[in-house]
Amino acid sequence: MQWRNYRFINGLLVLASIVGMSFALYLEHVKGLDPCPLCVFQRVGLMAMGIFALIAFLHNPASNLMKRMYALLATLSIGWSVGVAARHVWLQTLPPDQVPSCGPGLNYLIDALPLKTVLNEVLTGSGECAAIDWTFLGQSLPVWSLVFFSVLLLICLWQLFRTYPVAKKAYKK
Repeated sequence: MQWRNYRFINGLLVLASIVGMSFALYLEHVKGLDPCPLCVFQRVGLMAMGIFALIAFLHNPASNLMKRMYALLATLSIGWSVGVAARHVWLQTLPPDQVPSCGPGLNYLIDALPLKTVLNEVLTGSGECAAIDWTFLGQSLPVWSLVFFSVLLLICLWQLFRTYPVAKKAYKK
């Protein structure tokens, strides 16, 4: 069963990360949609998950502990993207009078403030993140991102908690 193979699943996660980032870059560079700060943070989690899945794919550890360690790191990474995407969707559902005011751009924040303050500023939301610039089947990009990231999170959680076959030891006769 190929779908139960640890390496195969990590390969799929790497591929999903590449496809997700390719689509994000297509929207940014071809369609001209500038990513808001929350979009950038969602990308960070997706890329981190892809990197951990790639390392797990290449390493292909025999130890169940190492398999779970890679799965935990990938789960935490994509869990970050799920949380940020959920926050983004929430911001987009707020009535216009309750949307936070637009602050300075992400580049300025990173240049001028400590990282902890930047994270706090971005995650508390910004008016530019509430704008809906793109839809598909009546849903905004953050909604589709949340769906995509949630599926990846479920796969990572399955990798983390599933039962792995016990490695067979070679016995000398």
